[in-house]
Amino acid sequence: MKHKFLNRYFLIFLSVVFFSSCSCNPENIAKFAMKGMESMMGEGFMPSEEIRALGDFRGMSVALNSSTVDDHTESTIFLKLENGDPVKLGNQPEILARNCAEIYLRDFENSENYRQITVQFIQTDPNNPENVAMQEYTFDTRDF
Repeated sequence: MKHKFLNRYFLIFLSVVFFSSCSCNPENIAKFAMKGMESMMGEGFMPSEEIRALGDFRGMSVALNSSTVDDHTESTIFLKLENGDPVKLGNQPEILARNCAEIYLRDFENSENYRQITVQFIQTDPNNPENVAMQEYTFDTRDF
């Protein structure tokens, strides 16, 4: 009985030592995950810091969509930009959306495989996360 008790504490002790000595850096893990995603999807898949700076966006993500209907393929890039600076979004957000689309298409090596890019500006009320506003702008990729 005493032997099992000591073994259990010894295993717990080893586990604590092992996990406490592990210097897990979340930033490095995130960079590693993004590099893996870009190697699968193509260089420039993740939006650049240049796009983030244009609107001081707090969050950025990308989704790729392809569908075939009646032998006609539609393919769209969805660039989702969240909680940007309202002053930088300004009175003409469509110009900012076009600039973001242009930079993204320039950087993403597989952009020629898509017919459209949709830029979504999403603003969330910090006091009520269920209160969300979205503006959406769609462009043909061949226009860039």
